[in-house]
Amino acid sequence: MAAQPTPEEAQGQALARIVAARFAQSNALAERFFAAEAGHIAEACWAMARRFHQGGRLLAFGNGACATDAQHIAVEFVHPVIVGKRALPALALTNNSAALSAASGPAEFARQIAALARPQDIAVGLSPDGGCANVLAALDTARRRGLLTLALTGGDGGQIAAAGLDHCFVVPSHDPAAVQETHETLYHVLWELVHVLFEHEGLLKG
Repeated sequence: MAAQPTPEEAQGQALARIVAARFAQSNALAERFFAAEAGHIAEACWAMARRFHQGGRLLAFGNGACATDAQHIAVEFVHPVIVGKRALPALALTNNSAALSAASGPAEFARQIAALARPQDIAVGLSPDGGCANVLAALDTARRRGLLTLALTGGDGGQIAAAGLDHCFVVPSHDPAAVQETHETLYHVLWELVHVLFEHEGLLKG
């Protein structure tokens, strides 16, 4: 007869099962998402690379935890982690605390887009469920001004998925942690493939 685990061992086994289940959930979601979106991601990267090639900048924004993702996206492009890759201009609109506090509300990012953006720029908005009014307003302003518009959302994409953007990536989960994990992998892939395209600059002309 097998010995019964001690309370400490039983607790450790239970925690190990929770961790294993969490990793399995995250991995399965990411695998499904990237298998479904591979072609779409390639199209978005080509469009982004063309904008950068034309002198455009990337402007990223989001609320709460998504604000840190916007900062992460910007620093990835400005300070490449791979030696030899070129720095590309990017800003996180979430960093401008003075502008945000002066215009808090649904127009806080849209006002910055209106003041800073040029038609050749790229707007990247993040929303875990596609329902962030200020992110939607900024993306709409960017779209009307001719920017390339990308959204990273979750759930069913909400209003942002229906906003007529150039590219909207919807992670099909209502778990904000799982959505964020997939978003992080996605914007790393976007960064990497943009640089792959820059190694073949003939593709970016025209």
